Amino acid sequence: MNINTNYLKLNNNYLFSVIEQKINAHKAANPERTIISLGVGDVTLPLAPVVTEALHRAVTEMESSATFRGYGNEQGYLFLREAVCGYYSKKGVELHPDEIFINDGAGSDLGNILDIFFDKNTALIPTPVYPAYVDINTMAGNDIAYMDGNIKNNFLPMPDKNLHADIIYLCSPNNPTGAVYTKKQLKTWVEYALENDAVIIFDSAYESFVQDNELPTSIYQIDRAKECVIEICSLSKTAGFTGTRCGYTVVPQELIRGGESLNKLWLRNRATKTNGISYIIQRGAEAVFTEEGLKQVQENIKYYLNNAKHITETLKKLNIWHTGGENAPYVWFKCPMPSWDFFDYLLEKTDIIGIPGAGFGENGNGFFRLSAFGKSEDVRIAMERIARCKI
Repeated sequence: MNINTNYLKLNNNYLFSVIEQKINAHKAANPERTIISLGVGDVTLPLAPVVTEALHRAVTEMESSATFRGYGNEQGYLFLREAVCGYYSKKGVELHPDEIFINDGAGSDLGNILDIFFDKNTALIPTPVYPAYVDINTMAGNDIAYMDGNIKNNFLPMPDKNLHADIIYLCSPNNPTGAVYTKKQLKTWVEYALENDAVIIFDSAYESFVQDNELPTSIYQIDRAKECVIEICSLSKTAGFTGTRCGYTVVPQELIRGGESLNKLWLRNRATKTNGISYIIQRGAEAVFTEEGLKQVQENIKYYLNNAKHITETLKKLNIWHTGGENAPYVWFKCPMPSWDFFDYLLEKTDIIGIPGAGFGENGNGFFRLSAFGKSEDVRIAMERIARCKI
């Protein structure tokens, strides 16, 4: 019996575990102090009323033999896949329901999608970025190349034509920086992928936070993107489904590699590895894409963006370089010392928790992420503390 020794190459100090240990130690030493977290990107507002109403109706259906549902389609119920297609149609993107795969959140498919690719591919991953991209490729035995995000390129790295990649990871709006690629920039990435016969894994988990109509909310708004992109999205941040779990992956019919349809390969993978997402949850997700659902969800998104605005306005007053916040729920700023030192400093001086940029890759050191997903009163108090601290 042989184990997958690639797991032994992973960093044992998982970012959020280390943070939790530091928080627990601080609480034990200072039980009288109130900690405010602007760190982990979990939502704080409840599900929209139209969603909970749909969930209740679906539960009631399960009480009757006439409307009870057992196993569903492993690709997702047609009613939800059609709803997703309708959502994309409003973006000017036409998709077929067979190109939509319902999942239990973006994280699962981001991890599992590598099943349809052979190992020893070269994965091109930005730094800083969501650390799971690195971990899943390490587990799969892929070679990893990095593209540098930095202040000069506003943390939106562009292709190096001297570098070949097989699988490319893009996240826009980006986690952790909140930076958003323009259509022109994404067009360059699509052209690079086509030239290299590569596949872009496009993480659009935060697309609903984009308020600037000139910025793309799907890479399929770029010509020929369907020939080289798999897009993965989640309702976790869009509609507060972090505890409800639902999202979707788009694998276009035009996406062919090695003479094979990646859509068919992924369908075969799903048919083997899952019995689909709960009918009840999918009815709740369907409600998100109704006219009233989108309206209610946008109200929550504006609440979080107002929090982000409060954070960025404070940083401006303190004359601190930052990005994100306008079209994303994260604000990324330059801190006056190494990231982990600043985490300790901020926690000790202000009882505020953020995320050290170093946890998102080498280029994140010296930077810090604050989340806008907290309660507005907590964000206000936190920024008052930071302003007084004069970081």
